[in-house]
Amino acid sequence: MSEPLILAIETSCDETAAAVLRGDREVLSDVVASQVSLHAEYGGVVPELACRAHVESVDPVVKEALAKAGVSLGDLTAIAATQGPGLVGALLVGLSYAKALAWSTGLPLVPVNHLEAHISAAFVEKEQPGGNERPFIGLVVSGGHTSLYLCEERSRYRLLGQTLDDAAGEAFDKVAKIMGLGYPGGVVIDKLAKEGDRKRFEFPRPMMKKSRYDFSFSGLKTALRTHVEKYPDGLSGKDLNDTCASFQEAVVEVLTVKAMRAVKDLGVRDLVVCGGVACNSRLRDKMAELCGKRGVSLVIPRPRYCTDNAVMVASAGLHRYEAGVRGAMDIQAVPTWPLEGLGGD
Repeated sequence: MSEPLILAIETSCDETAAAVLRGDREVLSDVVASQVSLHAEYGGVVPELACRAHVESVDPVVKEALAKAGVSLGDLTAIAATQGPGLVGALLVGLSYAKALAWSTGLPLVPVNHLEAHISAAFVEKEQPGGNERPFIGLVVSGGHTSLYLCEERSRYRLLGQTLDDAAGEAFDKVAKIMGLGYPGGVVIDKLAKEGDRKRFEFPRPMMKKSRYDFSFSGLKTALRTHVEKYPDGLSGKDLNDTCASFQEAVVEVLTVKAMRAVKDLGVRDLVVCGGVACNSRLRDKMAELCGKRGVSLVIPRPRYCTDNAVMVASAGLHRYEAGVRGAMDIQAVPTWPLEGLGGD
């Protein structure tokens, strides 16, 4: 019996993506149409512009994914699409397109939770979490989400903690805007931080003691703004590099301490770090260092699978398809779909 062939579509925010996955790890195609240049002048995602761009891009992106995979619609086993969470208008574009394909071909439609998709990116890698079906800790850290989960098994998640205000990626973007660095902020800050002294400036580490697993980054953002105001002519050179390195270190320390605390408290041996902020080089290095010292198996997907993509949606979709999950033709986008509340439609 041949392995399932899944076409996946992702349009939850500002990336229009499609991919074809054979089985659990054979990526036949992976196409992403980025909207970074579209939103750059605004310093963040403009929902209406994002939706219009998805409408224009979804059909050519899906066709390109099928062509690169060398398959036709008739070869597919199922169609997976992100149902939520995300921008409701953006979600509707991809979900509606997927429903139309499923209706016209008779293929099963599999709705996917965007947060589970991020975690599922780890299962595409050679080293997979939760060997022998043991539970693992999942840290989802992105522009819209910073959440810590106990993943008891695939599709069974217990929320341990989450951000109470800004997500980590959102904080990077806002801080970059304050310093006039452009968008997306995380990429620019990471690059400048490599040339900086991360110990020069002391920024707060929010909620390190107040809550074991929750996060807060708005106070850190405010502290950075106050720091920048001390430089009326603007930050540049070493001051800028050191500021980026010190701010980044504060974010990374909060994320790593909370994740490792959960690993210890719950007695698990596996940790997954995923989402767009998982591309950050300092976070990847620090997590690897701490996990190495403590004998914890760490899986961080390659950077391409950390940012929004459809390979991760296909991976989650495959698992849900094999679990018998099917979406009806009347399902709607769910902009605030919690990971703990996964449902069939």
